[in-house]
Amino acid sequence: MYRVFEALDELVTIVEEARGVPMTSSCVVPRGDVLELLDDVRDALPAEIDDAQDVLDKRDDLIHAARKEASETVVGANAEAERAIADATDEAERILADARARAEQMLADAHDQADRTVAAGQAEYQNLTDRSRGESERMIQAGRDAYDRAIDEGRAEQARLVAQTEVVQAAHAESARIVDEAHAEADRQRADCDAYVDGKLAEFSELLATTLRTVDSGRNHLRSPANLPSSGGRPTLYDYQV
Repeated sequence: MYRVFEALDELVTIVEEARGVPMTSSCVVPRGDVLELLDDVRDALPAEIDDAQDVLDKRDDLIHAARKEASETVVGANAEAERAIADATDEAERILADARARAEQMLADAHDQADRTVAAGQAEYQNLTDRSRGESERMIQAGRDAYDRAIDEGRAEQARLVAQTEVVQAAHAESARIVDEAHAEADRQRADCDAYVDGKLAEFSELLATTLRTVDSGRNHLRSPANLPSSGGRPTLYDYQV
């Protein structure tokens, strides 16, 4: 190809430097040199054309190979993408199943804890009720015993005073006073017993209210969006001890 260009350049130079024909635009060129250069061009062109055709053929082969490789790459990438999507889907299903299992286990644990708490509260309530009832009966019985002793002492004192004619009036007054004190003491002890029982029942009522609030709080947390598998968060663990 370079020889063709060189020969053409030499032909241009010969024409430019050729002697002109007067009164015309023609010129006189050396025939032998021009023909020699034309032969060089004619001899060089077939080889150069073959080289150019080889380059074009090679370009087509390269383009075909590149397209084939690109197609194979696209097919491989699609297959890899499908495998990645399948693996991601399997992993997501596994994670979702694990989250559901953990949520169900946490809900079962919460129910068990709530049942144990309610059972413990009921047992404590029964224990407090039994102790309060026993304490009430004991105090009432003590009041009754004190009342009976006061009555007996009053009657004995009354009988003694009646036997003494000079203090009969005083004996009646003292007897009435003793009887009134006995009644007052019995009423006071009964009121103390009622207050004690009421206080114990109030404490147990507060314990039951706190237990119910704790159970409701645990259930609300289990239903909150933060503990659902689709939120991506970790499940919250709850402490139901008060």
